[in-house]
Amino acid sequence: MEFQHAVRRAFSKYVTFTGRAMRSEFWWFALFVVLVNAVAEIIDRMIFGFGLLGAIAALVLFLPQLTVAVRRLHDTGRSGWWLLIALIPLIGWIVLLYFYIQPSDHGDNRYGLQPVA
Repeated sequence: MEFQHAVRRAFSKYVTFTGRAMRSEFWWFALFVVLVNAVAEIIDRMIFGFGLLGAIAALVLFLPQLTVAVRRLHDTGRSGWWLLIALIPLIGWIVLLYFYIQPSDHGDNRYGLQPVA
């Protein structure tokens, strides 16, 4: 899956918690979020001196990030509720990272059909 397609797909499903998201869709969208945050930070420092654009970017990207993360967990056969493990400092993020890098379940699983690139 290419960068533009992954970002477009994540925004088109920004309120869809059902289904599955391939590993490439998740990581391309994660890269997009990092790039948007970096650009917002640079512009904030140059123009405003405080994090106005960064706050707006965080609000706009929050729901798409959440839904693509839930769909990525579904793709590995896990419930979206596993996101709550991130509330455990450090250990939770490591566990989530491990889940995110796992290969997709082959074939259909209880969360939907296998995604096609």
